[in-house]
Amino acid sequence: MLQSMTGFGSATVENAKISVTVEVKSLNSKFFDIYCRIPRSYSEREIEIRTILTQELERGKVEFMMSVTPKDESGASTTVNRALIKAYFKDLKATANELGFEPTPTELLRMASMMPNAYNTDSLSESDSKAEWDLMKTAINQAITKCKEFRTQEGKNTELKFEEYIESIASLLRGVEEQDPKRIPAVRERIEKAVGEWLQNESFDQNRFEQELIYYVEKFDISEEKVRLKNHLEYFIQELKIASNGKKLNFIAQEIGREVNTIGSKANDSIIQRLVVQMKDELEKIKEQTMNIV
Repeated sequence: MLQSMTGFGSATVENAKISVTVEVKSLNSKFFDIYCRIPRSYSEREIEIRTILTQELERGKVEFMMSVTPKDESGASTTVNRALIKAYFKDLKATANELGFEPTPTELLRMASMMPNAYNTDSLSESDSKAEWDLMKTAINQAITKCKEFRTQEGKNTELKFEEYIESIASLLRGVEEQDPKRIPAVRERIEKAVGEWLQNESFDQNRFEQELIYYVEKFDISEEKVRLKNHLEYFIQELKIASNGKKLNFIAQEIGREVNTIGSKANDSIIQRLVVQMKDELEKIKEQTMNIV
């Protein structure tokens, strides 16, 4: 089953002391990019969180958010350093007065609370710290699982679209195969006309004639391109069934595009040209969707 890079998952887990809420959102991106927003008091866990996300989500632009809420005073490991904030408040107010303006108390308190060491972080015992981290990991894994389920569902929908687009190109290819024999008389007429002109020329060169004849035959023949295009379409469907990745599907789509372009340039037939334009339209839809597959 294919996995889309678009997904969302959230989870809330709690114990007697704290409640942990985690949200994971992923969007399509060429590379793996993580934006992590967690409480400052748990910043030492960021590397471990990033490792988990990298292992589980593989690719995409991932936004991770975790909030930790104490359920009572015993669960709060961070407290306000009131004495220091008061000192900051007084100093900021005095500085403002010296500069000749009167700030609001709310603004002063906000600035004081953002100054260094405005909060005290109590050190937890090893057992309490492990229990907190285990709870966080549970919330993280649950949110990731839901995000992956979302990705899988989106991937399933995309797979159905891929099958629809490939079948559309295959149907257009059948139209090309039906039209190909009908253009042969026109191609033959062009070659016969060119041959007649060469034969009437006094400086007729037999070697040049053979070269030009081979050129015309190769220029108008699309038999190999039709076979290769059909094979590429079948290969694309096979890769869908084994849950291939977006990069590989995009490579196959590029090969499909090469054969379609060659058919269009060699066919020299208005009906086939219109079919080729429709193929290109379907192929662009495929390329666009492959950019969102993990």
